[in-house]
Amino acid sequence: MSSKKQLILSFSLVAIAGVVVLVYVISGGAEDAGSSTGGHDHAAMAATDDEGQPVHLDDEGAGRIGVTYTTVQRKILDRTVRTVATVTYDETRLTNVNPKIEGWVERLYVDFTGAPVRRGQPLLDIYSPMLVSAQEELILARRLMDESAREPGTRATQKAKELLDSTRRRLAYWDIPTDEIARIEGSRTPQKTLTLRAPASGIVIEKDVLEGTRVMPGMDLYTIADLSTVWVEGEVFEKDLSLVSEGQPTSVTLEAYPGETFSGEVTYVYPTVSLEARTGRIRVELSNPDLRVKPGMYATVELEAPTTQSVLVVPRAAVHATGERSFVFVRREDGMLVSREVTTGLVSDPEIEILEGLDEGEQIVSAANFLIDAESSMGSAIGAMPGMEMETPEPPTEETAPDHQSHTAKGK
Repeated sequence: MSSKKQLILSFSLVAIAGVVVLVYVISGGAEDAGSSTGGHDHAAMAATDDEGQPVHLDDEGAGRIGVTYTTVQRKILDRTVRTVATVTYDETRLTNVNPKIEGWVERLYVDFTGAPVRRGQPLLDIYSPMLVSAQEELILARRLMDESAREPGTRATQKAKELLDSTRRRLAYWDIPTDEIARIEGSRTPQKTLTLRAPASGIVIEKDVLEGTRVMPGMDLYTIADLSTVWVEGEVFEKDLSLVSEGQPTSVTLEAYPGETFSGEVTYVYPTVSLEARTGRIRVELSNPDLRVKPGMYATVELEAPTTQSVLVVPRAAVHATGERSFVFVRREDGMLVSREVTTGLVSDPEIEILEGLDEGEQIVSAANFLIDAESSMGSAIGAMPGMEMETPEPPTEETAPDHQSHTAKGK
């Protein structure tokens, strides 16, 4: 025999020995194995469905291996949806600062990332030949307007006014503040540089400009984020998406502040589901006036989703999931434990909804299921082996009745 075949035979023998030992432990030893009142009466097993042979277990045997029972109940199942999430910027509160003219940066007033800014605060001074020309045109239009004012109502006055308004608009379209335009008109002197100001209040989260940088129209110089409100975005399993809706209150916990809970609200449920992860994305809006919650932090989002109808529920530990099917062990009136396939629904932390397979009031195994499962599966496996089958005991006759009585007395 080859070494490979010997190795396979050895593993097979070890596996069979392990099953025998497990059966011995469950049934309480060799002395109880033949007892009709012992932990398991293998001779009393009857053929059932493909999920395994029924198992007989009395109260003593159940206590020895830690098996407990529970009753199938009908109740209103409160569901808590929990997901990990990440704090991000509120996209509606992001502002880019970019020039609309070509020029060179002469001076930076905000020169580092993370700087807080206020709306209207100076950001930088920019020199642009286009700005200088526009200023000179503004001053000229102002002088023509003043001169034509001596003859109101003439065509020259109208033209001067149109030229002045046009030059003002051009500077305003280039984001030159109104007070700067008025100052240029009043001084009658063009400035070499003009100041670009912050269009919104917030924190500078990106800075892509240095003193002396040549800037072009549309070039992003700063990104300003208003962090007084932040988003917390997480992934919810597809089966839980029906429990989430916009406007739903949530509680948010952050690793940075253990023991502290922040209140938020679901503001958006994204309309797509990830094909790979089978999850949908949700967004929670969180007020952040003191800026303690920072983008990039990890968070946990919880929301309560109470149901309005009562449903059948059992402990989650009572349900075995095999990947394709789920089943529980039901305790029949004769004490036999049989596996039964069930269809599950919503899941709560301690309980799970049963859609099909069980009736209210039935008793099921709620703990130590793995031992019952091993015993039941072993019975099916032995029955499937070539040349081996599980025997069903014949009814006792008059000749065997005394032996049965003496055997029962011994078991007591």
